[in-house]
Amino acid sequence: MMKIGLLSDTHAYWDDRYLYYFEPCDEIWHAGDIGSLEVAEKLAAFRHFRAVWGNVDGQELRQRYPETLGFTVEGANVLMKHIGGYPGHYDASIKGPLMVHPPRLFVSGHSHILKVKYDKTLDMLHINPGAAGKYGFHKVRTLVRFVIDAGVFKDLEVVELAG
Repeated sequence: MMKIGLLSDTHAYWDDRYLYYFEPCDEIWHAGDIGSLEVAEKLAAFRHFRAVWGNVDGQELRQRYPETLGFTVEGANVLMKHIGGYPGHYDASIKGPLMVHPPRLFVSGHSHILKVKYDKTLDMLHINPGAAGKYGFHKVRTLVRFVIDAGVFKDLEVVELAG
């Protein structure tokens, strides 16, 4: 069993509450638009850290993190890409790989819209954690926490960061 903390679209904004809410987590995943190496390094110093770069990330972050990241955790195949779309509306850049080898979980960011949706066609869960930073049109900043246990996703929590 592993507890995951998931965020996206920090856009270089740091909030100490990231660490507070991710305290019980084993790993932290960032779905892109990190915005600064400093944010990535603070999260990586706190917990095992996985990330992809997003469209606002510069060369320093693009050299350190991949555009698309596939891995297995607790028996679940995971695929993460910043610009990925959502079930029924996947981005053309990821649609092929999703259709050929669908993971159990697809994580994306970019839209700043929190969305958790099951794709019945691909038998896959999709999570977009919304935006944890202050830059963008979103009104509420969000993080997500969940558990992966023997390939099963459970205990998903949405954290709203007010203020």
